[in-house]
Amino acid sequence: MNYSKCPDNLSNVKEFYILGFQNPPALTSFVFLLFCAIYTVTVTGNILIIFTVSMNNCLHLPMYFFLCNLSFLEIWYVTTTIPAMLGGLVTRGNTFSLTSCISQWYLFASLAVIECFLLTVMSYDRYLAICYPLRYSTLMGQRLCLQLTVSMWILGFIPSTITLLFLCHLQFFDHNEIDHFFCDIMLILKSVCSDASSAESEVFLLSLFVTAIPFFCIIVSYAHIITAIIKIPSTIGRHKAFSTCSSHLAVVMMYFGTMITLYVAPTEDQSLNLNKALSLLYTVATPMLNPIIYTLRNKDILEAMRKTIRKWM
Repeated sequence: MNYSKCPDNLSNVKEFYILGFQNPPALTSFVFLLFCAIYTVTVTGNILIIFTVSMNNCLHLPMYFFLCNLSFLEIWYVTTTIPAMLGGLVTRGNTFSLTSCISQWYLFASLAVIECFLLTVMSYDRYLAICYPLRYSTLMGQRLCLQLTVSMWILGFIPSTITLLFLCHLQFFDHNEIDHFFCDIMLILKSVCSDASSAESEVFLLSLFVTAIPFFCIIVSYAHIITAIIKIPSTIGRHKAFSTCSSHLAVVMMYFGTMITLYVAPTEDQSLNLNKALSLLYTVATPMLNPIIYTLRNKDILEAMRKTIRKWM
């Protein structure tokens, strides 16, 4: 156990050295430019979605209201990790204080939980729209949209706050290395020199709650959605319904699949390089693909975006 190595006199200065990507020097510039491009595309694409929905009255619908929330969340989501990652590529690693490292994890984890809840709400919205089309405007009114949005933004910070309270009672080594590109909670706990078993159990239970339960709700929603789509007599209607839902389902499978693999069902022989690769899927790839998937697969928002850009130009 790590706590047997805990020094008698702990220093007040505790640092975390984030190793990041240990690339050959010849590849560092390429990786830096690649992540710069990803960050630019992600932020620009999500801002464009928010701007397009705000400027077009025809898109003032619950589905696009939740999409704007997702885009706003993704901007902050990538901002918590990629800029620091870029700095680490330049300096061949980042040094964080204990407070800075935990603050990065806290903000990142809270936004990740909110995204889990938001994707669940979006699947519920699609369930009402397809299974109850005649009552949809009544069931998913403006008041319910606001209540769901405020609730998920507030509830998203609760699991991270509970974990933060556990971290406040743990003791860390003075200098710690984290072989990752951001302050991941599982690696932070490995830097603890006191007994962290209760904190590890708490992280597992909360991860199970915020990933497995929403994922199960989404699967149940889509089971009803697919059943309703199959019953649609029109081929065009079925194609339109599948097109609308497939974009959201693709994002869900990528996001929840990696989150569950990393935090709910990790394996003992899972290498750190594999963890980094899987983490890139939900920290970098998903936020970048969201605006692309939702615009290319949605003719209404794509056409509105074209009109908005032409009008703006």
